[in-house]
Amino acid sequence: MIDVTDRHCRFFHRLLAPRARLYTEMITTGALMHGDVARHLDFNESETPVALQLGGSDPAALAECAKLGEQWGYDEINLNCGCPSDRVQRGAFGACLMAEPQLVADCIKAMQDAVTVPVTVKHRLGLDYDDSYSFVRDFVGQLHRIGCRVFIVHARNAVLQGLSPKDNREIPPLRYDVAHQLKIDFPDSVFVLNGGLAQPDQAIAQLQRFDGVMLGRAAWHTPGVLSGISRDLYPEEPLLEPGQVVHAMVEYAQAQVARGVPLRMVLKPMLGWMSGRPGARYWRRMLSDASLLNRNDPGMLEQAWHDLVRRAE
Repeated sequence: MIDVTDRHCRFFHRLLAPRARLYTEMITTGALMHGDVARHLDFNESETPVALQLGGSDPAALAECAKLGEQWGYDEINLNCGCPSDRVQRGAFGACLMAEPQLVADCIKAMQDAVTVPVTVKHRLGLDYDDSYSFVRDFVGQLHRIGCRVFIVHARNAVLQGLSPKDNREIPPLRYDVAHQLKIDFPDSVFVLNGGLAQPDQAIAQLQRFDGVMLGRAAWHTPGVLSGISRDLYPEEPLLEPGQVVHAMVEYAQAQVARGVPLRMVLKPMLGWMSGRPGARYWRRMLSDASLLNRNDPGMLEQAWHDLVRRAE
C-alpha cells in the first residue's frame, strides 16, 4: 500500500471504521534515517490505534526506526515480509526476506529489544511456486521461538520473477486453509488473514477461523466496505452518516490546506467512496476535476456532496 495509506487516507478510514486498527504504508528504514521523519511519521491522534509498517533488512536500522515509531506514538511496529514489488527486491527486503528466516528473526529480535510496543510480521505463504506448507510453517516457527506472536498472513505466494505487484495480488491462488493451519499449529499466536477480502460478508465469515482480517486494496477502491464490516461487527456502535463524514473531511481538509498540503492529496482516498451507489461516476469526476482541485478550496467537497444528494432525490 505504498503511496496509498498515507495519513490523509487513514484519517478518512477512521471516520468509516471507528474500531479498526490502521496501518501505515510501508516506510523504508532509509526514508526514516535519511529523510524527513516528520513527513513520514506524523499522524492525527484520531487515527489510533495505528501501526507503523517498516520495510528493511538491517536489524540495527530497523531497531532505530522502531524506536522512532514508538516515540511518535505508534501502537505497533510491523515488519513487511510480503511486498513483492521490484523496489523491495532491489533493496532485498519485503517478500524476499521470507527466504532468510534467520535474518528476519534477527530483525524482529532487534526491534523487540528496542521498543515496548508489539512487534509484528506481515508475510506471504511462500515464494514463487513452492506451495509446501513446511516452508511457511518453519518461517513462522522461527519467529515464534523468539517471541513474535502476531502474524498477518497474505494467503498467497509471492512470485518474485515474472509477475507484477498487481498480478501478485490476483494470480497466485488464495489458500485460506493453509493460513488457517498456521493458526492450528501455533494456537497461542494471533493470526490475521489478508488477501482477496472485498466484501463485508467475506471478512465476517473468516473471523470464525482467524483472529482478525486485514483489507488492503478493497479499502482503497471501495472504502464503504469498512463501514459495512464495522456495522456487522459492532451493531451497537453508531457510525457517522455520509453527510457527517463529508463535514469532518471538509474541516480536516481546511486544516491541511492551511499547512500547505494540496487538496488533491486529502481527497484522493475518497474517490471510490460512492462506488456501487447512484452518482458514483459523478462523484469521482467532481473530486478528480483538476480545475476545481487547483483552487485548493475544501468547499468543493461539500458542494460535490450536495450536488450528489440533489441528483439522488
